[in-house]
Amino acid sequence: MKDGIAIAGTIAVDEIKRVACYPDKSQLTTIQSISRSVGGAVSNCSISLARMDRELPVEAIAFIGDDEKGRFLKAQLEEYPNINLDQMRTAGDTPFTDVIQDDQDRSRTFFTYRGNSALFDEDSINFKKLNAKILHVAYILLLESLDQEDEEFGTKMARVLRQAQDHGIKTSIDIVSENSNRYERMVPPSLKYTNYCIVNEIEAGKSVDISLRDESGELIAANLKKVLVKLKDCGVKDWVVIHTPEGGFGYDGESIYSIPSLRIEHSQIKGTVGAGDAYLSGVLYGALKGMDLAGAMKLGTAAAASSLFEEDSTSGVRSYEELIRMYKEFPKREGLII
Repeated sequence: MKDGIAIAGTIAVDEIKRVACYPDKSQLTTIQSISRSVGGAVSNCSISLARMDRELPVEAIAFIGDDEKGRFLKAQLEEYPNINLDQMRTAGDTPFTDVIQDDQDRSRTFFTYRGNSALFDEDSINFKKLNAKILHVAYILLLESLDQEDEEFGTKMARVLRQAQDHGIKTSIDIVSENSNRYERMVPPSLKYTNYCIVNEIEAGKSVDISLRDESGELIAANLKKVLVKLKDCGVKDWVVIHTPEGGFGYDGESIYSIPSLRIEHSQIKGTVGAGDAYLSGVLYGALKGMDLAGAMKLGTAAAASSLFEEDSTSGVRSYEELIRMYKEFPKREGLII
């Protein structure tokens, strides 16, 4: 009987550099601290899920290099007995990301080296050996081979998602945030074969060409429902979720949900690098356990908030029971009506 969650695709080492404020082009700033952590959805989500539930079967599927960074990632994942690495393959150079953490506004800027991520293609997952109920593949726009055109399904990523569904596995996707016009061409083919689409407001808006923030950076509440419905109409089977710092917004085909984020004191926030992956992990765990969309989004909201208490992407994430209690006890931001 299939059980648990598999996370496939992008893995990396995050080299986190904390600065007082991000400099303008050609200017200098001082690095105040340097730390290292796992990065990319495969490691971030796998460890977040393993921390939420030490009994949950988790499968990590990716390429790592036979190098120092690859050995670091493998050692970090092996600390969790419930993470299965049978489909972790070795080839090429391990991807890494320089994460510049701005102390002033807590924003993050990413400089990524893709390394062997281009090797991850439509044959990289052995579905016969996969024992998961849900497969999450990340990221569209970052996995070069899966972004290639496919005559039958539109993209290779869409083909992989269809293969998973044909094997009785529910699918989940995420998209990388980039400044490009590739979204409308690369994302919709995959949505036809997606059960859970969990993305941020930048990725959601660009995928359907509807802006979700105005020039001042404020959320455009009137557009959130339009984007949720349009993404669902692209073929998403179960849930569409958009996560933002202000809160999460979801649509299950019948109801629209607005779940405010938790209010965390600025002084308590050590880092935001893993918040999106922690949120996604919480929503997928909720889906696996049969929670309704609102309940799963509350779990994701608490998971994302818990990740803020540590500089790295995973060590702040708490157990399922602690996250449920955390959502109930922490003050909330003002909810946004959409």
